[in-house]
Amino acid sequence: MKNRDVAAEITLALKALGRGSRQGHRPSAQEDFGVYTGDLRRVVGDFKVQLKGAEGKAVHELALQLLGKKVTECRQVAYELIAGHKAARELLDVGRVERLGQGLDNWACVDNFCAYIAGKAWLEGRIPDAVVERWAVSSDLWWRRVAVVSTVALNNRSRGGRGDPSRTLMICERVAADPEIMVQKAISWALRMLVPWDREAVEGFLNRHRDRLSSLVLREVTRKLRTGKKN
Repeated sequence: MKNRDVAAEITLALKALGRGSRQGHRPSAQEDFGVYTGDLRRVVGDFKVQLKGAEGKAVHELALQLLGKKVTECRQVAYELIAGHKAARELLDVGRVERLGQGLDNWACVDNFCAYIAGKAWLEGRIPDAVVERWAVSSDLWWRRVAVVSTVALNNRSRGGRGDPSRTLMICERVAADPEIMVQKAISWALRMLVPWDREAVEGFLNRHRDRLSSLVLREVTRKLRTGKKN
């Protein structure tokens, strides 16, 4: 079966599971079927089995076909299929990662992209620090969020993160004064993920950049330092 046929089959399966658009929750130019996470994961599981013997390049081509559908859930499935396919994951490099990130325009897709593609590739050494630094100063706010949220993978123990204060704070410093709330929320997340690994580094960062960070970041990260919780 050709990749475009598989992409069409996945799209139909997702559409059948849709429960109504949630665009008000995350505005986007992409269509949103409203598929719940558990249902989406079942679709991913079914097609992972079908793709088990496929070449990595073929999985990447399928992912691009899915991105071309301009549907939020298709994009999410594309990322998870690559992440779950060893040969496809090993092909990730700067060009492929950035191609897979084309069209990102909402926080949900950005965070999914970082968890399964960009952050994972950075953690595994498939993209260099300089590329993530470039994203951090992009004119596109969503790529700036990608840069910050990608640091989460470095510090997420459950996904293989080993703690990386140096690179996490390097990226957060680049965007500390960013006026976009989506970037500021990402900074809060990144710093809170780093707390279990290096409290002193996070405290020092807050003190150095207190005049540049938003009140949201200061409030949430300080609470995490004091109580171990966000709220």
